[in-house]
Amino acid sequence: MPQLVKGGKWVFGWTVVGPAGEVRIPPEAYGEYGFKVGEQIVFLSGSRASGGFGLARREKLTGSRAPLMRRSVGEGVVGKGGRVIFPAECDLQPGERLLVGRGSGLALGFIPRGPIYEEALKHPEIEVFSL
Repeated sequence: MPQLVKGGKWVFGWTVVGPAGEVRIPPEAYGEYGFKVGEQIVFLSGSRASGGFGLARREKLTGSRAPLMRRSVGEGVVGKGGRVIFPAECDLQPGERLLVGRGSGLALGFIPRGPIYEEALKHPEIEVFSL
């Protein structure tokens, strides 16, 4: 997993949005965040600078003291191969690339723009995960 700049964000790779708003969670992120096939997940709104979304296990959020559920933009289920379908409210376009980065310990980040995204474009070694 590359770190974009010294002391900066760690990223798992790029994921490409499929025709139904479906993406693949990079395998390393899947394991680190403890996702399981058939598990309920929650989509959380991201930061103002980078936009995007956080993806969290529902089980983790219900036990958390952080009031993250108020940032929820939808729910879903983890499919085979780490596939998830983002809710329509996320307004993702087929073919769009999202940078998948280590977020908080509760949510995996999917970043569509901003300074972190721009820095990642300078790193051709970052792996791409598509469906």
